[in-house]
Amino acid sequence: MSKEIKSIGVLTSGGDAPGMNAAIRAVVRAANYYNLRVFGIYEGYQGLIENRILELNARSVKNILNRGGTVLKSSRSEEFKTKEGRKKAYQHLVDRGIDALVLIGGNGTFTGGMYFSQEFDIPVMGLPGTIDNDLAGTDFTIGYDTACNVVIDCVDKIRDTAESHNRLFFVEVMGRDSGFIALRTGLASGALDVVLPEEDQPMEDLYQELEKGANNNKMNRIIIVSEGNKLGDTWTVAQKVRERYPQWDSKITILGHLQRGGSPSCLDRVLASQLGVAAVEALREGRQGEMIGMVNHKLLFTPFDKAIESKSKIDMELNRILKILST
Repeated sequence: MSKEIKSIGVLTSGGDAPGMNAAIRAVVRAANYYNLRVFGIYEGYQGLIENRILELNARSVKNILNRGGTVLKSSRSEEFKTKEGRKKAYQHLVDRGIDALVLIGGNGTFTGGMYFSQEFDIPVMGLPGTIDNDLAGTDFTIGYDTACNVVIDCVDKIRDTAESHNRLFFVEVMGRDSGFIALRTGLASGALDVVLPEEDQPMEDLYQELEKGANNNKMNRIIIVSEGNKLGDTWTVAQKVRERYPQWDSKITILGHLQRGGSPSCLDRVLASQLGVAAVEALREGRQGEMIGMVNHKLLFTPFDKAIESKSKIDMELNRILKILST
């Protein structure tokens, strides 16, 4: 029989993502609604080890729904990877009377949470907070939609100068291990082609797309490059194209951490709010050791081990559509 939950801790860990604050707000206010105490743990697992914990209430999270980043801060903790570090963290929960945890983050966050829960028998629920959208068990992760909107806004601006000077632009987006951002924004922004980690794409294929665009009098050519692709970094890809087509004026733009910032989109705010409330209700019902996602507009609970081991699969049908529309 599961123990009664009277107090919940919430933390954010790993890379920040727009919508994390909306999730924090939802957890705090849902906990208050159900007459539970709730504590914010600052700077992730490292903050838990160092006892940076503060009790929160509904007023503590006012005016954060629209803010990017995370008010609880985030960090990566090498110490939490050790049993000794996790034991310290657990003792602080005991001292504060915290019965359960809500974790907002990605694979690394859930891996730590899974070991922690197993070792100390503390209920833990996870919310998928990452711009990469690479977690199985949810259609969208918190932050992904906003990151895509940021990229599209930037590419739209780049297109203005590309058209003015008949230039070729290589735009690098985040995605060390997954091409979700690259593929979705490539299609949405009218890119000529995308370079993805999921494809073992030869340079000849890219050359063909570039030549096709030139033959169709395409005056601006934008290539979206995911940072983890197999052809090499964006500078390498661009240099190969320059050597092949020295007559083209080509430029490189690396968007970098710009993609993590900004006010969260409506989709991310709503998703974070739904999942935050669901996390509190799931803990009250005795659930634990699961990531909560949204699939086909319905809540889905995925055990941590499956969420960690599995990767969300990219929809290559979007790539086929992009190539049809880019001609």
